[in-house]
This record gives sequence, C-alpha cells and structure tokens, in this order.
Amino acid sequence: MSESAIRNPKSEIGKLVVITGPSGVGKSTIVREVRERTAAAYSVSATTRGPRPAEIDRQDYFFVDRDTFQSMVDAGEMLEWAEVFGEMYGTPAAFVMEALEAGKTVIMEIDPQGAMQVVRKVPDATFILIAPPAPESLAGRLEGRGSETDAELARRLAKAAEEVNTARESGIFQHEIVNDDLNAAIREVVELVNREKPRK
Repeated sequence: MSESAIRNPKSEIGKLVVITGPSGVGKSTIVREVRERTAAAYSVSATTRGPRPAEIDRQDYFFVDRDTFQSMVDAGEMLEWAEVFGEMYGTPAAFVMEALEAGKTVIMEIDPQGAMQVVRKVPDATFILIAPPAPESLAGRLEGRGSETDAELARRLAKAAEEVNTARESGIFQHEIVNDDLNAAIREVVELVNREKPRK
C-alpha cells in the first residue's frame, strides 16, 4: 500500500502520528495519557502474544492466534508488521486509512522496526521516538513488569539499545523525547499531537 492509496484531493487528509521506542521505555503509558487528552484516533495493533495484566482485547491490542495473524499478512491487511522475540505484532491498515481519509489525526504506537515500514508507505507522517534516559532506568522498568526471566531481560535490554541507535541513525524521526520525567514527556507528546492539522 502506498501513500497515493490514501490521497483524496477533494477532501482534507488526516495526519498520522507514529510513536515508537524500545520495550519498557514507557510509550504505552504516554500514549494512554495522550489519548485521554487529545481528540486523536488510536490505531489498535494486533499481536500473537498473550495479554498482560489489565490489558483489554480490542482496546489495547487485538489478541489473535498465529494463524489468524499470518492470514492478515498474506491478505495484505497490515500497514506494518514484525516478529519480535517470537511474537508477531502489526497494524491493521483498514482503520488507519479510513480515519485519515475522514480527516482525523491518528496515533500509532509501534516498535521502531514497524516505523521503518510505515515511513515507506506514509512518508509525511510525524515520527516521535521515545528514548530512555539511561540503560539502567530501562532495566528497572522491565524488571518491574515481573514478566521476564533474567535471560529475557538481558536480551530485551540489548535489543532496546540496538533499536534506539538504529532509530536515531535512520533520520526518519522528527522528534525525540527522552522519558526521564513522565509528566513532561506526556505534555510534549500532547503538544505535538495537537499541533497536527489535516492536509488539503
């Protein structure tokens, strides 16, 4: 699917805001607050992993089995997708494209690997990188989940460092917000989202 697929010169086109960062950086918390404080629509991702405590199906993620996810990929229904630590994550394209065509600002919360796919399809999206202030702070957040073994934690920290470096080197992120103060980070993202306007 290309950028031209969502162009409609007779109407205003909404703006896509892609918020990304490594696992444990706090992007889900930030996005949850941004959703409450703005009028932006939220793109719910699909995943094959099981829900974490307090996560709600169809609100936080579409929790699906691997066969269902693969069938969506094969049918070209994903705007982006990736396999991370043995689980599949992706963004169903239909909702995003319909919301943009309706002139809405749409928030996507995805990992950096997915953002690299989105920029090829919607190059004029706004890309925001949420980065940790230091590796030890990210380690503390991941440990706080209590859902990873020591080996898994080490693997996630190595992956997180690689993702942040790759994201910075890619040059696609117009904004980088270091999440060393959660409330300040939320305010910054809210301001960026509210600044986006539909395009003619």
